[in-house]
Amino acid sequence: MAILQPLIDLAEICYAHGIRHVIISPGSRSAALTLAFSRHDGFEKTVVMDERSAGFIALGMAQQLGAPVVLICTSGSAAYNYAPAVAEAFFQQIPLLILTADRPSEWIHQLDGQTIYQSEIYGKHVKKSYTIPADYSHKDARWMINRSANEAVICTQSIPPGPVHINIPIREPFYPSTGENFAVSPDVRIVKKTESQATLSTEIWHKLLNEWDSFDNILIAGGQYKKSEKLNNSLDKISRELGVPVLGDSISNQSASEEFITYHDLFLPISNSDRLRPELLITYGLSFISKSLKQFLQNNPAVQHWHVSEDDHLVDTFFSITNQIPVSAEYFFENLFDRLDYQHFVQGEDSTNDASFQENWNLANRKFKRLSIQYLNNLTSLNDLTAVNMVVNALPAASQLHLANSMPIRYVNSLGDAVKHLEIFANRGTSGIDGCVSTALGAASITEKPVFLLVGDVAFLYDRNGLLIRPLPDNLKIIVLNNSGGNIFRMIDGPANVPELESYFETRHPFTARRTSEDSNITYYEASNFESLNVVWNQFLSNNTISLLEIFTDPVDNAKAWKDFKNHIAAEW
Repeated sequence: MAILQPLIDLAEICYAHGIRHVIISPGSRSAALTLAFSRHDGFEKTVVMDERSAGFIALGMAQQLGAPVVLICTSGSAAYNYAPAVAEAFFQQIPLLILTADRPSEWIHQLDGQTIYQSEIYGKHVKKSYTIPADYSHKDARWMINRSANEAVICTQSIPPGPVHINIPIREPFYPSTGENFAVSPDVRIVKKTESQATLSTEIWHKLLNEWDSFDNILIAGGQYKKSEKLNNSLDKISRELGVPVLGDSISNQSASEEFITYHDLFLPISNSDRLRPELLITYGLSFISKSLKQFLQNNPAVQHWHVSEDDHLVDTFFSITNQIPVSAEYFFENLFDRLDYQHFVQGEDSTNDASFQENWNLANRKFKRLSIQYLNNLTSLNDLTAVNMVVNALPAASQLHLANSMPIRYVNSLGDAVKHLEIFANRGTSGIDGCVSTALGAASITEKPVFLLVGDVAFLYDRNGLLIRPLPDNLKIIVLNNSGGNIFRMIDGPANVPELESYFETRHPFTARRTSEDSNITYYEASNFESLNVVWNQFLSNNTISLLEIFTDPVDNAKAWKDFKNHIAAEW
């Protein structure tokens, strides 16, 4: 038996639970973990030297797989570099299994190299944290390690899924000796958890339907959610046949109906709230992008607010929640429609909802869609807004579009249903700019779909270490909006009006993505006006390897274009 046999068995436990992808960052203290997984034939292994990028690459993979990805790193600050990705995975409910090698506990704070306080290092940003014994000789220690490993993998996937951490103190020697038996224990124990689906009783459904029938003005709003044909079909039926407005930001991936409300980010700040205020609000999904929507619903609270979520955590973004319904959105809305449809059939009547409420939402949505398209189509100069509008409308159907935070996601969200042909992803768990390149890399390495990343120059430069992995996925295309700094601060009234804007907020810089592309062997294109963009666009799309298009714009022009766009539409309304 190998000296570190429980770690060899840990790899087999992960495999038996269906894990197939492992991200490894090089290190010595983690050697036993690295060898346990690298010598196992069942895993796809990716080596990433930068742990911060490694964490987000794993997140992008797990996001696509719907299954845990293993992260392995050495002791010390290496483990801390996973923290941004771990926090993002926690709030996006993405399963990760983080394995951090550590020094034995007696060496903490004894001036020993690469030794920090690693036990529970991620705090509340993991579902659960384990620290296993450093000594494996006693049978109880081996039993505890086996039990913890099985429990940790189960925990990552239990609803709601999320990251789980196992901290692993390892004593020397941690490299196998020549001829040492490096094989899984013949009696390694695998513990499974039977899956179940949450449902609602007939009694609860009767209560919910009675509450539904007591309101005329009902609104359904979706937060960040994976693209789901089943859910979209149910929402489409509820909207068309029951007369209920359904809205969602771009990250809700609502795409089945022309009736869905998608331009709310533009019209809610200036619309008549009395006509649009819901009596019953039903929400599902994770975060919302639109500040306008959040402020509208906070300032006009519904009488009843149902939030459909299997998360135990109570979320009250709009100050109005009255009922958390612990089932999946697919189950809830499919059953809601079927039961209401049957009820109306038995009673011999159509929907009793106030038709004018949905029409008020639809009128505003249609008008602002028309105003938005007309205004943008008449602009002739290249700026961030017009570039994003052109790019989004020209992307091939069924592609994935990954959006960096700051302005790219706000531009796209203002374009309404221009993105309905795309599958939208964004790191809105913590909404940071870190990791967007690496997340897209991880996603592209799993899916066979075309993957596009729309990213600002600062976010791109911040995360370019992700491009050090090999091989890079050929199906990834990166679009960098380079306005020489953090342009969002020019859009915000506070920093936009202070003399320190350029030096301390925008952090103006002269860098481009050209050298990074050359270093990573990425085909590079650039454009600084519509003429050059039109010339290179088809070349960029048709290139059959990973490629990058850098669009250069002026920050002052960008700020003016964005404000003029909002002001023009407000004036027309």
